Amino acid sequence: MRIDVSKFGTVLLSRPAGREAFLSARAYSVPKENIETIELDFSRVKVLTPSWADEFVSGFLETFGSRLEIIEGDNLSVKTTFETLNAIK
Repeated sequence: MRIDVSKFGTVLLSRPAGREAFLSARAYSVPKENIETIELDFSRVKVLTPSWADEFVSGFLETFGSRLEIIEGDNLSVKTTFETLNAIK
């Protein structure tokens, strides 16, 4: 299953907004009993901050673990955010 993260906005900034987006995606987009890979597609996102991404992606990691795949796309903001998060963990 692929989730187009840009449906939550193309400028993703705050930790509370990231948490709210995760809860919404989990409740309405992701089948609870399916074993398929969950793809988070950030390719159409224009601006992504580490705080938003941390809340959104961490929630998916805790819930779906190894079933999660992240598609960053070509945007430098998205790539830099994931580099920052990976350096912290």
